[in-house]
Formats: sequence, structure tokens, C-alpha cells
Amino acid sequence: MRLPVRAAAAALLATIGCSSLQVGGQKKKVVLKDFAEGRVVQVAITDRLTGAKEMLFVSMPKKSLFLEGYVQGLVVDYDDNPIQGVVVRAVAKGEQQFVDKGEAAFQTSSFDAGVSDSNGIYRIRFSLPILKNLVDIRGELLYNPGWEQERDNLGKAYRPQAERSPFRLHFDMKEGMLVFSEGVQKIIVAGVEGAKGSKAKGRALPGAQPAGDEKQPEKPQAEEDLFKGFGFQ
Repeated sequence: MRLPVRAAAAALLATIGCSSLQVGGQKKKVVLKDFAEGRVVQVAITDRLTGAKEMLFVSMPKKSLFLEGYVQGLVVDYDDNPIQGVVVRAVAKGEQQFVDKGEAAFQTSSFDAGVSDSNGIYRIRFSLPILKNLVDIRGELLYNPGWEQERDNLGKAYRPQAERSPFRLHFDMKEGMLVFSEGVQKIIVAGVEGAKGSKAKGRALPGAQPAGDEKQPEKPQAEEDLFKGFGFQ
């Protein structure tokens, strides 16, 4: 059985967990405008020790705010069956350049790898510094990046339909606005045909051949290349 993997942009979980931030003895929502479409969940703001301030003869600890949460998604096969054990990683490619040189080692973005569970859902935990009330991270999502090595070592692996996709995560703390956007997604389609001898009703589409000249649709080359090297029966 051949089981290629594709990473779905929409997650199964529809409920978004927006955590609260304790400010001045009162709680307020972290996310007021959510444009992440269920891809970013359990968002919270935390503070961390990122250095020290020298005040006269006293060294005071310095803390910085971080946006934390999870990027989630769904991994299935071509029959929409959830696939367990597929690794998804996020790699930051570009960040804001607001960090002081002395604090650069402490105010860096981090992403933990996610692994799909029995429902096909993966979660990538992130911790991103909030600099000048903003988070603006660009990067790539890598789907099962070690599938070739896994195939060679174990004799079986899940090859993703798309091995990577770009993303951007933007958060405006003043507006409470959260945005998660992804680049152009590749859509794979397959040709279909109706019952033999039946004729389509209405006008023919531009460029269509007469019914007598119709040919059997060929198997898409992309599908042949997609399964090449799997060795599945």
C-alpha cells in the first residue's frame, strides 16, 4: 500500500486556546484579533531573564517578554487517513533586527519539532521574543525531513507531497493581532472520466476534442515520480 504524506493547512482542532496575561492585577486577552485560522493555538505571553541593568553600584535583573504557543496542523495520506509519527519542523529564516548585541544570545526564537499523533495532529511549540511590541518571524516548515534516511535504514518511510513550505508569523501586542500566513500551496489534481458511451450535455469547452477522438487520460507524471523509490507493494 502506497502512503505518501501531505501536510494539511487546516487543523482538526477548531477551538483556539487564547491564554491571558496578568497585567496590573487584572487579566486581559493576549489575542484580540485572530487571523491564524486555527493554526496557532494556546498563545501566551511570558517574561524571562535576559540580562542585567547596571544602576549605580547595583545590578538589577532585566526581563523581556516572549510570545509562546503552538503551531498545529494535520498529516494524512491521499485517502485522508491520519498518519502517526511524521516529524514536522519549523526553521526561522528572518527576524526583526531590534535586538541589542548584548542581548542577542538571550532574545532568540526557538521552535521545538512536532510529531503527528494517532489523529495525525502535530504541534510545534515556539517561543519568540517580543521586540518593540512586535513579533515578525519568517521561516519554513519542513515535513518529515529525514524520510530518505528512514527509508534506507528501515525499508519504509513516508515521503511528503511537499517537503517544505514558507510561513510568516506576525503578532502585534498593542493591537492584540495574530497572523499566520503561508506561501503558495501546490494543488495536485487527477483526471476523471464519465461512463463509457455517454455524451456531455451543453456546449463543449474551448479546445475540447469531439467525442470520437477522446483518449483515455494518462496517469499524471507527478504521481509516478511521487511514489518512485518507495518500494511499497
